[in-house]
Amino acid sequence: MKFRYHFQKVVDLKSNEKTQAEWMLSSAIGKLQTEEEHLMQLINDRNSLMEIIQSSAESCASASSLQEMQRYAYHLDECISRKSSDVKHAQVNVQRNQTFLNGKVIDEKVWLGARDKAKIRFQQEMLLREQNDLDEMATVRFAAKAGRAN
Repeated sequence: MKFRYHFQKVVDLKSNEKTQAEWMLSSAIGKLQTEEEHLMQLINDRNSLMEIIQSSAESCASASSLQEMQRYAYHLDECISRKSSDVKHAQVNVQRNQTFLNGKVIDEKVWLGARDKAKIRFQQEMLLREQNDLDEMATVRFAAKAGRAN
């Protein structure tokens, strides 16, 4: 007789839920990395602009061009501020997805553990039945030999 777990569909569902949570976490991590890269690019752009402003000021650039560069620096500061907020939201989303995944992993382990315990119980019952069958066969043989001896 082969072992069949009555709640195998639940185990499969829990496994699928865990896989889906892994995909969600992976997606959230990808989004976070994209946001961080964009933020770093903005910071690098701003740093480059500040160097240009510094060298332009030292080389007696016109006030209007310095003002224009300063407005662009202000715009980059606003973009950096918004992008920093986006990065924080993405980090929160990654943390939320990690927590969700942890819950799904625990849930799956509980059901896998229950299935393993049921399988062990099944195997023990099968061994007990087999032993009882062997004991019965031995008893029948003994009784048959005892009957012939008389």
